[in-house]
Amino acid sequence: MEETNRPNETKPALPREWEMIVTAFMPNLKLIENRFDRIDIDIRDVHVGQKDISSRMNLLEKRMDLFETQVDKRFEGIDHRLEQIVASIDRLGDKIDARDARQRSFTLRMFGIAITTLFWGY
Repeated sequence: MEETNRPNETKPALPREWEMIVTAFMPNLKLIENRFDRIDIDIRDVHVGQKDISSRMNLLEKRMDLFETQVDKRFEGIDHRLEQIVASIDRLGDKIDARDARQRSFTLRMFGIAITTLFWGY
């Protein structure tokens, strides 16, 4: 009880110091609170951006699938056309081979006639 009877105790000075400390930190606390608010806003923006990116990625995947099917169709058309060209080249090769065979037999006949004519002395 002796402690409460003393008029010059340091207890009343502590609240004043505490008030000074609190008032000194109040602008900093507001600054920290503002930073947290900005961080919350930034986090919300990031979430919105992630949703936007995921929707864009889904659209991109759909476009790529469509593009892939179109490319497959084009390549199938090109493959079909190349098969037609190969078949046409084969037919032309057969025609050339037939002409070569006829020309070869004609040349051999003419050569035979020329040799026979030279042999008989005409």
